[in-house]
Amino acid sequence: MTAGQPEWVIREDAGSPVLVALYLRQVLGIRSPEDLPSLRHVPAAAETTRTDAAQSELERQWRAYWALTVEPQAHPSPVPLELVEGFDGLVTLPIEGAEALRDAASPFADEATDFAQQAHGRYARETSARPGVSYRAYASAIAAHERIVGRRAHSFELNVQILPLAQRGVWWIGSLTVAVTDGLRGDVAAFDSAIHPIIAELA
Repeated sequence: MTAGQPEWVIREDAGSPVLVALYLRQVLGIRSPEDLPSLRHVPAAAETTRTDAAQSELERQWRAYWALTVEPQAHPSPVPLELVEGFDGLVTLPIEGAEALRDAASPFADEATDFAQQAHGRYARETSARPGVSYRAYASAIAAHERIVGRRAHSFELNVQILPLAQRGVWWIGSLTVAVTDGLRGDVAAFDSAIHPIIAELA
């Protein structure tokens, strides 16, 4: 764009670290974020002997890890971070204050990593099979918004995570990040309608 004109940046992905975090959320019985559906083809949490207090602490640690994973620049850690062994570099936790999550997550490393890599691979194959479609979908929604409000869109950034969720929809999972069901993303008309309120909120 030429100098002085508004700019928008939309990054779309099916991020493996985000997929791992959601896999762990499900198998550990984490309720947050409460409105975000579960993943397809991932087992529910098994019976646990954790006390309510232990589960509450696990959820607190997972929420901090989730924020760090979804929008790391907006949620800097007060202590150094380290990669968790077994997750192929996909899980990073603070060296202090995440012990319960590290211990609870470790037994699921192989399954979580395999799930994330397969889901990301499917997204990458589908995206490469239709080059340019991603950009056009967002450009169309922004153009429609500009026609409605009668002005150029404001400059904004948006991150879009395409995820194999059990329900179709769009959910805010960060201040600049939304989750979109993969099936909805593949439905051109439905996706256009679903993403427009997000664009309108930002632009």
